[in-house]
Amino acid sequence: MASTDPKRPNILFILSDDQGPWAMNCAGTPELKTPNLDQLAATGVRFDNFFCASPVCSPARATILTGQMPSQHGVQDFLRAGNSADLPDDGKRIQYLEGRTTYTEILAANRYDCGLSGKWHLGDSAAPQAGFSFWDVHATGSGDYYRAPMFRAPASSISSGQEAEQYTADGYVSDVITDNAIGHLEAQSGSGNPFSLNVHYTAPHAPWGRDQHPKDLYDDYFENCAFDSVRWDPIHPNHLAKEGSSGSVGATGEERRAILSGYFAAITAMDANIGRLIDWLERNGLRENTLIVFTADNGMNMGHHGIWGKGNGTYPPNMFDTAVKVPTLMSRPGHVPQGVVNTDLLSHYDVMPTLLDYAGPAASNGAETGNRDSIDLPGRSFVPVLNGEPLSANRPVVVLDEYGPTRMIRNRSTKYIHRYPDGPNEFYDLVADPGETSNEIGNPAFRGAIEGMRTELQDWFDRYTEPAHDGTKQAVKGRGQTDLIGAISDSEAFAQDLTYRRDLSK
Repeated sequence: MASTDPKRPNILFILSDDQGPWAMNCAGTPELKTPNLDQLAATGVRFDNFFCASPVCSPARATILTGQMPSQHGVQDFLRAGNSADLPDDGKRIQYLEGRTTYTEILAANRYDCGLSGKWHLGDSAAPQAGFSFWDVHATGSGDYYRAPMFRAPASSISSGQEAEQYTADGYVSDVITDNAIGHLEAQSGSGNPFSLNVHYTAPHAPWGRDQHPKDLYDDYFENCAFDSVRWDPIHPNHLAKEGSSGSVGATGEERRAILSGYFAAITAMDANIGRLIDWLERNGLRENTLIVFTADNGMNMGHHGIWGKGNGTYPPNMFDTAVKVPTLMSRPGHVPQGVVNTDLLSHYDVMPTLLDYAGPAASNGAETGNRDSIDLPGRSFVPVLNGEPLSANRPVVVLDEYGPTRMIRNRSTKYIHRYPDGPNEFYDLVADPGETSNEIGNPAFRGAIEGMRTELQDWFDRYTEPAHDGTKQAVKGRGQTDLIGAISDSEAFAQDLTYRRDLSK
């Protein structure tokens, strides 16, 4: 049914949606019930300094799969169009990763059975892509938690070239995604090949209303949780009124309680489903030969810094750690160290080389498996951490991030944010100010550090950027990408409507 060869481990890759790095019990939010995520942390490594490549879903997901930055792969905002021509307001189908090699394609070329259950949100949801031989995906990427629109294409139809069929999910979408994933595992019982199964939840993305989540969970949080462990700041001056996050969101304690009850309920319900996946592996004797990876596509501010949203919760986009850090766990008992908290600076662009390295020598060599991309990849494998060893001393000691014309470089003690062409720029002394409350960009004491980080950031992006996809040249406003860059006028490839809510009394 799967690989029992220690040299050919199975991979279960679990991805959540809009989950802040703080949003696990084991990460310091004791009011949030996440027993199964806590179990993964206790039986593996919890990464305390793991970063997304862009603090919004589609670019971050494209980086996880391709190992490229948004200024390479060209997905630079959440995809507002091109997901399904069969749904309202979409009108077309676009494969945003066409011509890009994904790590799942390389694994598939090395006899891994690759499947995807859940959120895709990288275009043309009706067409199985990226080497997946099982395809059961959310049609758009977010929406109501009940009666979600889905596309299903079993392996038999994919091999015959058929497209996926649309259906409406019957039940709570986190349960449905898990049911489909387990059903696929059961269906592969005759295969001796290792599997690489991606389970991508839409949780805990908005909406967060009581009617959207299991009422017992929502009501328990609403009635019994004070949410004292969640930071709550006055509304940020650049906060945006967005779908699922109105201009007055969180302005009162009652509004905040309602929103956080839904957010927490979504995470706890997802956690229960992650427990179902772990239980299936244990029942089938596969837990010790399956690397479980859990991470989120991007972080999330839920009142932190006065923002209710991720990177595009403000304009210009924000790069606070709460938006760019992601909860990340990796577990494989008997192989990966247990109960370890790793503090190395790591990124989603490191995921592709790490998983291919972990899967074995053949999979790690993209040139031998039809890698079509000649472009250099920015990431590096961190497999030594999974083997209980330190990383190489010559490994980069910074991480970088981008969201259109906004770019970030961060080391352990400082963070610099540069906005093209004219700012405003930011600099934070993370030792004296770990909460990022004071922008020191004008402080002469940091002038040398700022100049050095600015040069390092520019040099790094000069190396890895594809000129046609350079985010600094794109009109990315955080309101969604509507087409491939270059397919139409680049300014028309991104939605431009912005709604500000600077004064909550208006």
